[in-house]
Amino acid sequence: MESPWQYSTVHNSACKVIEEQTLWGQTVCRVWLPNQDAVVRVPRSALRPLSADLQPEIEAGRIAYVAAAAKVAEVLEGSTSATEGHVLLAPMESNVIPLPHQIHALSRAISGDRVRYLLADEVGLGKTIEAGLVMRELKLRGLVRRTLVVSPKGIATQWVAEMQTHFNEQFQLVLGDDIGTLQRLAPGADHRSSAWSMFDQVIVSLDSVKPMDKRRGWTAERVAEYNRSRFEDLMTAGWDLVIVDEAHRLGGSTDQVARYKLGKGLAEAAPYVLLLSATPHQGKTDAFHRLMNLLDDDAFPDMDSVSRDRVAPYVIRTEKRKAIDADGKPLFKPRRTQMAPVAWESRHQLQQLLYEAVTDYVREGYNQALREKKRHIGFLMILMQRLVVSSTRAIRTTLERRLAALKDGEQQASLRLAVLENGAEGSESPDDEMAELYDMDGQELLDELLKSHVSALQSEGSHVETLLDAAVRCEQAGPDAKAEALIEWIYELQAEENEPDLKVLIFTEFVPTQQMLKEFLEARGISVVTLNGSMDMEERKQAQDAFRKSHRVLVSTDAGGEGLNLQFAHVIINYDIPWNPMRLEQRIGRVDRIGQPKTVQAINFVFEDSVEFRVREVLEQKLSVIFEEFGIDKTGDVLDSAQAGELFEDVFASAILNPDGIETSVEHTVARIRDEIQQVRESSAIYGISEEPDVQTAERLRSHPLPHWVERMTVGYLNSHGGMASRKRSWWDLNWPDGQEHRKAVFNAREADRLTDATLLNLENSRVRGLALNLPQIAAGQPLPCVSVSGLPASISGLWGLFEIRLQAGMHQKTQRLRIPMVRRGYVSVFVSEEGKLFLPTARHIWDALQTAEAQVQTTLGQDESITAHESLQIAAEQAGQELFDALQQAHLASVAREEERGVVSFVSRRKAIERVGLPEVRQFRLSRCDADEAEWRHELQSARQIVPEIRPLLMLRIIKGGAQ
Repeated sequence: MESPWQYSTVHNSACKVIEEQTLWGQTVCRVWLPNQDAVVRVPRSALRPLSADLQPEIEAGRIAYVAAAAKVAEVLEGSTSATEGHVLLAPMESNVIPLPHQIHALSRAISGDRVRYLLADEVGLGKTIEAGLVMRELKLRGLVRRTLVVSPKGIATQWVAEMQTHFNEQFQLVLGDDIGTLQRLAPGADHRSSAWSMFDQVIVSLDSVKPMDKRRGWTAERVAEYNRSRFEDLMTAGWDLVIVDEAHRLGGSTDQVARYKLGKGLAEAAPYVLLLSATPHQGKTDAFHRLMNLLDDDAFPDMDSVSRDRVAPYVIRTEKRKAIDADGKPLFKPRRTQMAPVAWESRHQLQQLLYEAVTDYVREGYNQALREKKRHIGFLMILMQRLVVSSTRAIRTTLERRLAALKDGEQQASLRLAVLENGAEGSESPDDEMAELYDMDGQELLDELLKSHVSALQSEGSHVETLLDAAVRCEQAGPDAKAEALIEWIYELQAEENEPDLKVLIFTEFVPTQQMLKEFLEARGISVVTLNGSMDMEERKQAQDAFRKSHRVLVSTDAGGEGLNLQFAHVIINYDIPWNPMRLEQRIGRVDRIGQPKTVQAINFVFEDSVEFRVREVLEQKLSVIFEEFGIDKTGDVLDSAQAGELFEDVFASAILNPDGIETSVEHTVARIRDEIQQVRESSAIYGISEEPDVQTAERLRSHPLPHWVERMTVGYLNSHGGMASRKRSWWDLNWPDGQEHRKAVFNAREADRLTDATLLNLENSRVRGLALNLPQIAAGQPLPCVSVSGLPASISGLWGLFEIRLQAGMHQKTQRLRIPMVRRGYVSVFVSEEGKLFLPTARHIWDALQTAEAQVQTTLGQDESITAHESLQIAAEQAGQELFDALQQAHLASVAREEERGVVSFVSRRKAIERVGLPEVRQFRLSRCDADEAEWRHELQSARQIVPEIRPLLMLRIIKGGAQ
C-alpha cells in the first residue's frame, strides 16, 4: 500500500493525501499541508513519494527554520528556561549598549502584565534611554505600534534626536503651531480623526495639547474646537504607548488644573504608560498621589493609599551611588568645577559704569513693578540684569528692542503674561503659568517678554535711552572684560592639557552674546561653530558634526544645547551663568555624560565686583554643607527646574534690591531647600526605593544569539519554502516565495548601522516575526528524517523531538474586562536513546547544535516506523513538559490573582465615588451599572481560571551516529 505521505512539488513541502478523485481523465488529490495546516487540491502528477523525492537541502532548511524559530518564539513568549532565563530583545536590536541599571529597568518594566510605571532614576542616569528600550521591547514583541511622547517644549527636540540616534526610530515632532497645519494636511473628509493618525510615532509639547476652560476674547465654541483638535482628538487617536517626560508636572496644584486633566486623558489613552521624573514627589503628597493615580486609579484611589509598599511595584528607580558600568565600576567620575572671577581693569571702566547703571535701573524698575503688581515687568527687569552680565552687545540689542517697543506705545501683553497679572482665565493656575516662565531659558523668556510689548514704567523711555547711549559707547570702546578673559583661558587650557587643538564648549544665555563671541574668537584665528534654539534638527546635527571633526569651539545657547551628546569634548566654559542651577547642570551634562572618558572641567565666569559674585560665593558655601549632610550631589536631585528657578531667581533678585542683605536672603533660600530635602526624606513614598543593577545580566545580553537565531530562521525558511537566500559578504540578498525581495539584508542592528543602505530585518518586521509565531505542526505518520548533526558526539543516536506546550484559558468566554493574556506558550525538547531512555540535557544540547550546524539528511523512516517514533516522542514530551506547563499555569494563576486584587480595589473605589453623587436616581442607576459591571468582571475572572493544556509537535528527527566527523 502506497504511503499517504507525498511530496508536493507545487508547495515544496511534505503533504498527506486525504482523498483522490479522477474526473474526465484528470486525477486530483485533496492534500493536507502540515506546514500551513491547510487542505488544498493539487494534480496527482505534482505529487511524488516523499522518500523517493527527498531533497536533503530543502529538508535541512526546514529543520534549521523550525529549530531556530522555536528559539525565537521562546524568547517572544518571555519563557523562563533553566538555560536562557528571561530574554530581552531591545538591547540586541538597538544602537545603544545599555548599562546594567538600564537593563534592569527594562527587565522590570516588561516583567508584569501591565506596563504602567514611573521611571524615577536620579538625574543623569538616562531615563530617556530606558523609555526607548521599553518602547523597542514592546514593539519587537508585537505589543506596540503607535507611540506618543509628551514632554516640555524645551526637551522635545532632544527626544527626537535620541530616539533616532539610539534606536533608529523616527518620531514626528508636533509643536503648538504645527497642529493646525497637521489637520489641514490630513487626508479624507474626517480630517480631525485622521490628523493624529498620519504618524505612528509622535512627540508633542506638554503645554500645546493641554485643555482650557476659557480664554479672553474667545467664544465657547472656539474654546470647544480648540480642545477637540488639541486634546480630545489626540486622546482618542488609538495610542498603544504613552510616554510623559517631566511627568511630575502632571500632578498640578489641584485636580482641576489643565495639566492634571491632560495627564488623566493620557493615562486613559493607551494601555501602556511610562511616566518619567527624577523628582516625582517633591514633598507634595497630594500632587504625588495624583501622579500615581494616573498609573492605576484603582490602586491609588486616595492619598491614604499612597504608601511605600503600594508604590514600590509601580516605581523603577536607581540612585547614582548604585549606578555601575559594564565592568561593575562606579558609573560617574568626579568633575572639576571652578568659579573664574573676572576683574574690571581701568580700560573696562565704561563697562563697569554700564553694569552699575543697569543695576540701578533694574532695582528701581523691579520695585516699581512690585508696587504696581506688574509681575511681567519684574521679569523683564531681572532679565536686564542677566543681559548686562552676559555681554555689552546683549544689553545693547535688548535696550534697542525695548526702546522701539516703548515708542510704539503700550500694547496688550501675551496671554501667559496676562494670566500673571489678572489670574487664570483657563484651567491653569497662575502658579503653573509661573512655572512655565521659570522653565524658559534666558533667550526664550526675553523673546516672550519683548514680543508682548509689555507696558512701560514711569519715565522708562528716558532711562532706556540713557542706558542705550552708554551701551553703544561701551561697545565702541573695545572688547568686554570677559571676552578678553576667555581668550586667555583658552590658551591656558591648551597649555595645561598639552593639546593645541583642544575643543572647548562655551555656553551663553543669549544669542547676541553668542554672535559677539563667534566674531571675537574668529578674529583671533579660532574656528567657531554656533548652536541656538532657532536651528532645526538637521542644522544642529551639522553644527555638532563640525565641532567634532574640524572646529575648535562650539558656542551654544541653552536651547541650542538640548539633545547634544558631546563626550568627545571635556572642557566647558559658562560665559554667563544662569541663575537657575538646573540650567547650569544641564549645560555641564552635555559633556559630563555616561561614557565620558576624561575628567570634565567646567569654568564658570562671573564679574568679581558684582552682586552675582557675592551671592554665588555665599550660596555655594552654604549649599555644600547641606548636600554633604544629606549625601546628595546637587539641587537637581531634589528640585525640578521650575522649583529651582523660582527659588534662586528670588534670591538673586533680593540681593539686587538689597545688596546689604545677601547673607540673610541666601540663608532664607538655603533653609527652604533644606526643609524641602528633609520633607522629601521623611514623607516621600519613593525615598529608599532603589534598584540593584546586575553586571552579569548586561554581559549575557551583549553575547546573546537572538539575532543569529532570527537570521537562521529566515534563511532556513526561504531555502525550504521556494525562496532564495544568497550570502554576499556580510549581508544577504533574499527572495521570498511571493516575489518580494530584500537586498543587502542584515539581522544585527550594529551591522545595519555600519553598512550603507542595509536593510535591517528583525522581529519588528511582521513577516520575519510571523515565521516564529506561526510554526507548523507535524502529524503522526509524517515521515521522520534521519539526520546526522556535525558537532554532536558520535555516540549520540536516537529520537529527538521539539514540542510547543500551550496553556489556553477562558476558552469559551470573551475577556474584554480582564487585563491578562489568555494564551501562554513554552517550548521543550526531548531525546529518547536507542535503549528508550529519556535524556533532557542531551535534547537541549541537540537543539543548541541545530542553531549552528547543518543537519545532514540521509533518508526518512517508513510510515509505521514514523508512527512508532511519533508516539515514543509524544510520551516523552508529555513527561518532560509537565514542569513547563506547571510554570505556565503558576504564572497565569498569579496574573489572575493580581487581576482580582486590582478589580476589588477598583469597584470599592468606584462605589465610594458613586455614593457622593447627590441625585438619588442618578446614584441608584450608577450603582446598578457598577453591580452589573462587577458581575460581568467576576464571570470573566472565573472563566480565566478554566485552563486547557495542549501539546503540539513541531519537529521530529532520528539522530544517527557519526555526527562528530
